[in-house]
Amino acid sequence: MSRAVVAEAYGGPEILAVIDEPDRPPGPGEVLLEVRAAGVNPADWKGYSGMWGTNPRRLPIRLGYEVAGVVLDVGPDVDGPAVGDEVVAWPVAGGYAERVVVPARVVAPRPAGLSWAQSAGLLLSGAAATHLLTATRTGADDVVLVHGGSGGVGRLAVQLAALAGARVVATAGPAAHDDLRQLGAIPVAYGPGLLERLRAVAAQTGPFTAALDTAGTDEALDASVALVADRSRIATIAAFDRGAELGIQVLGNGPDADPGDDIRDAARAHLARLADEGVLDIRVARTYPLDDAGRAHEDSRSGHARGKLVLIP
Repeated sequence: MSRAVVAEAYGGPEILAVIDEPDRPPGPGEVLLEVRAAGVNPADWKGYSGMWGTNPRRLPIRLGYEVAGVVLDVGPDVDGPAVGDEVVAWPVAGGYAERVVVPARVVAPRPAGLSWAQSAGLLLSGAAATHLLTATRTGADDVVLVHGGSGGVGRLAVQLAALAGARVVATAGPAAHDDLRQLGAIPVAYGPGLLERLRAVAAQTGPFTAALDTAGTDEALDASVALVADRSRIATIAAFDRGAELGIQVLGNGPDADPGDDIRDAARAHLARLADEGVLDIRVARTYPLDDAGRAHEDSRSGHARGKLVLIP
């Protein structure tokens, strides 16, 4: 038996439960993982909050899209992961668990330089950040604006943009500014007067050529379209309706968004390699046991975690 977190109804974090369920042996093309850490992401709580519908046939909902763990068993027709391998995996179904069966194709070697908790926070945020950079064609000689630079996706977008040779400006609360400077970004406080502050920065860096929105606020979108001339080089992963109205790129799993499956799948091995080389910094804000998944989601919903939240089975 394996303990796992499920949403038994639609609502807030209080409806989460930890249940015992029988282990399933891996089938063709699958591996069984002992989960050492499971990343917490907004998509986890959005799925049962009602934001994406309330179809009763989906209940109970197994939670958790990314994990780090050890391969316990390998099914037929698997070419790659072997028993005993330490790996990261994304996307998975039901990663908030002691053990989970995942497709072998979503597995990559765990970066040796990362802790288990850091490893569990790499792939989902990193793939979303990669999608943002790829869709906006961000690279050398660009001046790129990253909204939400202290969040899980934003912080990796800052690092990947800097590695690509771009000049990076990132919005965040003042408490995160020193961290963003260390990552190679110019930090700017969000809030009233943001557009004027960004224009002052642009006077020094040159015009913004791309904008990556991970915050989803009207303030972020308004500043982006005011500062970036080419709207095809503005992308959001958080403001699906308004982003579509503005004619910017809408990325992810929201309504009419581009899921970027090929881009995100290709990012998996690349991100693991970069982390193994020590050029990516994954900040873990807090860890929780499985029984505290609801508290983790409350902290995630607050939007002020300043790093990854991770469950430790």
